[in-house]
Amino acid sequence: MLDALANYHRRGFVPFTPPGHKQGRGADPRAREVLGDAVFSSDVLAVSGLDTRTSDHEVLARAQALMADAVHAENAFFSTCGSSLSVKSAMLSVAGPHEKLLVGRDAHKSVVSGLILSGVRPVWVEPTWDAGLHLAHPPSAEAFARAWEEHPDARGALVTSPTPYGTCADLAAIAEICHRRGKPLIVDEAWGAHLPFHPDLPSWAMDAGADVCVTSVHKMGAGLEQGSVFHQQGGLVDPDVLKAREDLLGTTSPSVLIYAGLDAWRRQMVEHGREMLQEAIELSRRVRAEVEKIDGLHVCEDEFTAPGMAYDLDPLQVVVDLEALGVLGYRAADWLREHCGINLHLSDHRRISAQLTFADNAQTTGLLVGALRELVDHADDLRGGPEVAVPDPGELRLELADLPRDAFFGPAEQVPADAAAGRVCAEMLTPYPPGIPAVMPGELITRPVLDYLRSGVAAGMVVPDAADESLDTIRVLARS
Repeated sequence: MLDALANYHRRGFVPFTPPGHKQGRGADPRAREVLGDAVFSSDVLAVSGLDTRTSDHEVLARAQALMADAVHAENAFFSTCGSSLSVKSAMLSVAGPHEKLLVGRDAHKSVVSGLILSGVRPVWVEPTWDAGLHLAHPPSAEAFARAWEEHPDARGALVTSPTPYGTCADLAAIAEICHRRGKPLIVDEAWGAHLPFHPDLPSWAMDAGADVCVTSVHKMGAGLEQGSVFHQQGGLVDPDVLKAREDLLGTTSPSVLIYAGLDAWRRQMVEHGREMLQEAIELSRRVRAEVEKIDGLHVCEDEFTAPGMAYDLDPLQVVVDLEALGVLGYRAADWLREHCGINLHLSDHRRISAQLTFADNAQTTGLLVGALRELVDHADDLRGGPEVAVPDPGELRLELADLPRDAFFGPAEQVPADAAAGRVCAEMLTPYPPGIPAVMPGELITRPVLDYLRSGVAAGMVVPDAADESLDTIRVLARS
C-alpha cells in the first residue's frame, strides 16, 4: 500500500474522481493546518486511483495475502469500518435468521448489533464470574461444552478473547470442542492484534485453531482508527461467503489511509515485532511493580488467572483496583484527565485501566505512574458520592423473551424507569467502556440490573446507546 501510494505521487496523477478535495487543493486551509497536507494528498480512491480501474496491480489482494502469511492464517480481509463490521461479517457467514449461535454473554455491543441485523437466535454461554471483584472473564471451555450438549443444532460459536480487561479464554480447548461437532469457532479478538508476534503473549486465535477471528489493529497495533482485519482458515467457513458478507455491510469507498496503516503495521511487526513487544512486556512489568508500591492501589494479575477464573492474561493491559483507596473508577479517570492530562483505557465502579503498547516508553509510563501518585494524594477530595449497586452474578443473568431483532424493530414505548422492571427491553443498555451490554433488546429487565445501571449513571457511568442516557426512562417493547 505504501509503495503504491509513493508511486501514485511520483506519477503525478490528476484525479477527476472523488474525494472532492482533490488531494487537498480544495480543503479548508484550517483543516490542512491541523491535519497536515500529507493526509489529503494520500486520501485517494482505492480503484481508479491507487490501483487501476480493474485492479490490475492487485494492491489490496497482495497486501491481504501478506497479512495472512504474517499471522499464520489462510486468508485475511481488511476492513475500514472497524471490528464492529468485521465481527458482523463473521457472524453472518456462520448463521442466518432464526438459526442458533452460541455466544459468550460478555460479548461487545457490535455482536449484539449483529444479532439484531441478522435475526440469529443467541444461545448465551455464561462468562466466568468473579463475584468478589464483580467482573466477568471469558466463558470456560466446559461452559461451551455444556451449551453444545443442550443446543447441538447451533451453527457455530463465538467467544470474546481477550476481554477489554486483558483476560483470555482457552481458545484451543473451545476450538477442539466445536470442531468435534464439525462446527466453526469465531473469536472476537479485537484486543489481540499483537498476539501473533510474541511467544510470551496469550495464544493467537489462528494458532489455537479458530476458524475466523477479528482483530482491531487500531487498538493494540499501529493502525489508524477503524483499521480492522478478519482472518479465516480451514473449511468450516467459506472465505468467499465471508467476503460476500463483508461486501454486504462494508463501504464501497474504503479509506486508502486506513488500508496503508494496516499494511505498514504488518510489515513493521514482521520485521521488528518480537523485539518491540519484548520491550513492551518488560516495560509493563516495571509499571506494574511501580504501581503496586503506591498505597491504596493494586494491580490485578494473579486473581484474574486464579483457578476457575480466566485462562490467561495479556500483560499489556494494566488494570488497577481502587477498592482500598475508596474512589470510584469513573471519578479517578475524570480527575486524571482533567488534572494530569492522562486518558485511560477504561474505568468502572472500582477499577481503572491503562493500555500499554510497543509505542509506550519510560517517558509515557513515567507520566502515568506519577499521575497515579498524584491521584492518591488527592483521594480525600474524590471519595464519597453515590455507590454503585452491583448485583450478584446470578442477578445479572437475564431471560431472553424475544429475539433481539424482533424486540429492536418491534413497536416500542418509552416508560419511566420504575415501570420498566418486568418489561422486554427494546434497546441496548451498555456501560461504555468496555461496551458490553448489561441489557439487550429482547431481554426481560429486572429490578437489580435496573438499579445497577441507574446507580452507575448517578456515579458517573456512561450508557451512550440508551435513548435516554439519564435512564430516567427506558425503551421497552409495547404490550399488545
